[in-house]
Amino acid sequence: MPSSDWRAPAAYGHAQSIPAAGFAWEYLRRDDEYRRDFHRMKRKSRHDTEARTAFSNRWGLRFRCGPGPACRSRRALLDARTPA
Repeated sequence: MPSSDWRAPAAYGHAQSIPAAGFAWEYLRRDDEYRRDFHRMKRKSRHDTEARTAFSNRWGLRFRCGPGPACRSRRALLDARTPA
């Protein structure tokens, strides 16, 4: 999987133009604990609302829509991997 060196200042040229949520995501996606929690959540049932609520509360995440087929494809948005 190709990725840029996140320590290089040039990798953050875009940081001046992203919203606060995007800037926060740049840090969250590098957090090892978040990555472990995310991968645990991927293995849980999408109907496990208690686990999803705990995950959301722990990491301060808010979702635009509730559980269900309409949001299933958005799970990838929370993935901690660097976009290709």
